[in-house]
Amino acid sequence: MIKTTLRLAFVCMAMLLVSFSFGQEVQIELGPDEIGLNETFTIKVTLSNDKIKSYDQFPEIQGFQKQGISQSSSMNIINGQMSSSNSIIQYYKPSRKGQFTLGNFSIQINGESYSSPGKRITVTDATSSQNPGGNVFDPFAEFFGRPAEEPEFIELDDDAFFSVSVDKEEVFAGEGFTVNIAFYMSEQNQAPFTWHEPGKQLDTILKKIKPTNAWEENFNITNIEPSVVDINGKKWNKYKVYEATFFPFSEGNIEIPRVPWEMIKYRVAKNPSFFGANRQEDFKTFFSTSKTIKVKPLPPHPLKNEVAVGIYQLRENISTLEAETGEGVNYNFGISGVGNINSIAAPKRLPGANLNTFDPNVRQQINRGYGRVSGIKEFNYFITLNEAGDYQLRDYFYWIYFDPIRAVYDTLRPEAKIIVSGESKINQALSGQRLGGIYDRIGTESNQFSNEQYKYYFTAAINLLLLGAVVLLAVLIIRKK
Repeated sequence: MIKTTLRLAFVCMAMLLVSFSFGQEVQIELGPDEIGLNETFTIKVTLSNDKIKSYDQFPEIQGFQKQGISQSSSMNIINGQMSSSNSIIQYYKPSRKGQFTLGNFSIQINGESYSSPGKRITVTDATSSQNPGGNVFDPFAEFFGRPAEEPEFIELDDDAFFSVSVDKEEVFAGEGFTVNIAFYMSEQNQAPFTWHEPGKQLDTILKKIKPTNAWEENFNITNIEPSVVDINGKKWNKYKVYEATFFPFSEGNIEIPRVPWEMIKYRVAKNPSFFGANRQEDFKTFFSTSKTIKVKPLPPHPLKNEVAVGIYQLRENISTLEAETGEGVNYNFGISGVGNINSIAAPKRLPGANLNTFDPNVRQQINRGYGRVSGIKEFNYFITLNEAGDYQLRDYFYWIYFDPIRAVYDTLRPEAKIIVSGESKINQALSGQRLGGIYDRIGTESNQFSNEQYKYYFTAAINLLLLGAVVLLAVLIIRKK
């Protein structure tokens, strides 16, 4: 009994798999072998009993130009069994007469690849009649008493534009300017659009517009989401595809050229039908306007090539304001504001007695948003004080920067004051350091020159060597004569 049940289940599964394989049939139909110069060639892909959710780009044909894509669907009920099909048709318009070859090609439908052997196409003189729409028709037109006719597609006026914008057209060297790349559609726009390879287009655009002599802080946009903006009292949907702030290294002009952006724009059927193709895929290219950013040099200053440029404030933090001599104090010199946080260098250290520091620990945080780059960079110092007194930290630390809004150099100085009490630890601090080597023997060794007792013998030996050299030279001269 169990074997019979398993056998029946296996047969049912096999029948389901066979029916599924027949139900998912994909056909690729190519247009005629010969067309007139005023006719169109088509590639039609039909998928049975399923929707076309995704498809690859159709092949290019030498001597032809793509004219858009249309979609159609149909349904049949025979003996109570319903079947359906969905089709995509790519139209090609010949550019000249002659013979052309459509090579073998593959196209992906819903993630699966299907191939076609291609064919040879002959383009002749223009004919008196043409069929520009291909075999796209309403399958129920004759059933309802209407003659079957090809749909007429019209292009709707669009209210959209593409923009590469900057927030500043004049900056100082080191000052940031933000670049926005976005596609805009007004809220009243009726023309249907969709994206066409936005990632690939953006890569091409960035190669043209990115300045080479600037530091980039990318805002890393991963999803294209609309936001409503107001431009001259009119509401627009803004689709931002890229945003970054650039900090130029030197003065000069930065040129951002005019770049294209291609969108898929659909033509809609003038008389839409229930099952016919109600829109046709086409392309429209938008162009941005060119931009020039003037980068001005910084005013003269001894640290002109070292200072950071931006709007900054000092945020300091100290572990204690009262300490004993020899006790360590943690002091944090934090620089926060708007600018290139990466370029912030450590504050300058003024020389001063009795206050010792080590190289600081550094921590930074960068925020990218609202069209600007901001953040904080902290320098954490460990300070030791070996003599009692009042220590104004402004006498030991300072940091110079250039403010582009006021166009002046400014200095950030600490306000903290440390009050130190207790006995002097200077000698203790010195004795606590083992210098080693010769310094350990200073107290036990004599302060007389160690070679004083050998001075006489050394001088006599040198004189004897000199006398021997003179005698040897005289003997050689006599023998030669």
